[in-house]
Parts: sequence; C-alpha cells; structure tokens
Amino acid sequence: MDGGFELLMIAVNRSPGGEGNQKPQRALILTTLRAIFLFRHISTLCKMPKRGKKEEVCDAEPQEDGNEPDVKKGKKGAGKSAKEAEPVVLYEDGPDNLTSSDGKKYTLKISSWNVDGIRAWFKKQGLSWVREEDPHIMCLQETKCAEKALPPEIKDMPEYPHKYWACSDEKEGYSGVAMLCKDKPLNVTYGIGIEEHDKEGRVITAEYESFYVVAAYVPNSSRGLVRLDYRQRWDVDFRSYLKGLDTKKPLILCGDLNVAHQEIDLKNPKTNKKTPGFTPQERQGFGELLAEGFLDSFRELYPDKPNAYTFWTYMMNARGKNVGWRLDYFVLSKSLRPSLCDSKIRSKVIGSDHCPITLYIAI
Repeated sequence: MDGGFELLMIAVNRSPGGEGNQKPQRALILTTLRAIFLFRHISTLCKMPKRGKKEEVCDAEPQEDGNEPDVKKGKKGAGKSAKEAEPVVLYEDGPDNLTSSDGKKYTLKISSWNVDGIRAWFKKQGLSWVREEDPHIMCLQETKCAEKALPPEIKDMPEYPHKYWACSDEKEGYSGVAMLCKDKPLNVTYGIGIEEHDKEGRVITAEYESFYVVAAYVPNSSRGLVRLDYRQRWDVDFRSYLKGLDTKKPLILCGDLNVAHQEIDLKNPKTNKKTPGFTPQERQGFGELLAEGFLDSFRELYPDKPNAYTFWTYMMNARGKNVGWRLDYFVLSKSLRPSLCDSKIRSKVIGSDHCPITLYIAI
C-alpha cells in the first residue's frame, strides 16, 4: 500500500510485551493498521481525476464595424482543432459579362467603393485602381474629409471633370460621400430632404436624361445597437425618397448599405444575429425596400453564389481567411432588369476594409 505501513509492522513486531498476550496483541494491532491503510488507499483512488477529459475549445467571430470579437465557448465535440482548421475559400470574380440578356452591349459602367478615409485611401494608390477600372461614374463612401482638405490629385483629376462631395456638417472626419462623373449630370442634389439625416453627408443624387444615380452611405447601428432606432427611421425615410424618384425615372442606388441581407451574405450568420448590419430589423428594412419595386443586382444574377463579400474587419486576418460580409450593393429599379449586364465584386483589390464593386448596364 505504502512505505508507512511496512515501517509500522516492523515497529509492532519489535515492541516489548508480556509472554502470555504478546502475539494476540500484535495480531490485533496489525489487523487494525491494515484496515486503516486500506481505507486511506481507497479514498485516494476515488479523488483522482478521470482520464481523457478534453478541454473546451474557444473560438472568436469577427464583428462588423470594428467591434471587438465575441469570444464564445464551443460545445463538446464542436469546432475543429487548429490542425483541422476549415479551409479558406476565396471568392473568384469571373469574367465581366458586357452584354444584357437580350444581347445589348453595356453603355454605362459605375463603380462604388467605401474607402474608409479618402486621404489614407489615396496614399494606398486608390486612384490607380480607379484609372485602371475606368468607370463612367465613380462613387465613394466614408470619405471622412471636407472638400477643402482633399488631396489636389483627387480634386484636379482630369478624367472626371465633374466631381461632387458631401460631408458631415457637425463632425469633421466622419461619414461623407463623393461622386466623380465623366459626363455632367442634368442636376445634382444632396441629402434626402430631412435635416436629421442630411446633416451627416450621406447621399448624393445625380439626375441624367433617362435615370438617376444615387450614391449612399447608410448609417450603421453602431456598437451595442445604440443607433438601431435611428437606423430604422432612416430606412423608412430613405425608402420613401427612393420611391419618389422611381415614379419619375428608374434609378441606380449604389454604396455601402450597411446590411447583409441574407445568411449567404456573411461568413458567420449564426453568431452575428445581434451584430450591427445583420439584425432582424435591418434585414427587414432592406427586404421592404426590394418589395417596393427594386432588385439587388448581384443576387439577381448570382442568387446562390457563396463566399462573395465586400467587407472584412481588420482583425484576426479576416480578409485572408475570407471571413466577411456583403455590405456594398447596386440596387436597381426593376424596370432596369432587362438592361442589366453584370454586377461585379472586385474582392482582390485592396486599399480599404471594403473592396470596390462595379456595375455594367445597357441604358
């Protein structure tokens, strides 16, 4: 059992005692000691931990809009070890389709990009991509810059002689949209006619002969969903504004709409149902917009295409792992469906936490 028991047996055998009762006393003592040490040994065995119990695995999901990741415990047997990590599946942007379903070649090319700060984007060679892509209209969101503070290379860009800027009236370096045009619009307006929304510099509308182009940066519900109520008011008012335009001419809405509409539009839908951009209220708001006679051009052409994202948090190598969200859209009036040629996600283009998107349309 243990060394202590053997030592006690030796001591008992050597202890003095009377001739008549020495052996019976020793036998009784030895029996008692055996019982004590046996009890101790059994108690020790019962307290030993069970073998083979594995540690619970923790993982983290990246959150939209720069939020810190939520760390959650995986259930027993759930998830994979680092050695069995899920393989990275990147989105492959196929060849551009330059004709509509009825064979008409595109006449208008529009690109849109949330640049996450136009001055930083410029230093990352953002203009080089614009020149290479060469759209007729280039829309930018989250410029975070007043017109007077723009780099001169952007203000004086000769390829786009008609440039329009909107920024926040109250917060410097916040929000902001821009529209760069090769052809001069008939008319340009800023905002949607409601001061609560227009003071943040989120919408520019350009009117052309047969259509409108609306560049928008939809407000985020923010960390903790503190602006969710405001976002819902925005959705109602913005939808009303677009419906009003659509009664006059068909429209093309583009920009960062800050919503992943369906589960296919983000990598981890189950863990982000209370995250800004994927709440039931925001998804419902986008669905109600489509129900008013508009269509999501990408899903119209690629309804089941997975892993197609336009935003990746900077944290945890999310872009390298393609753990992203599709937040950037071209939304069209349904009457433009026959003119739609292609809706592209330029996922390999870097320079921001978003990638650019491009629309081809025969209009």
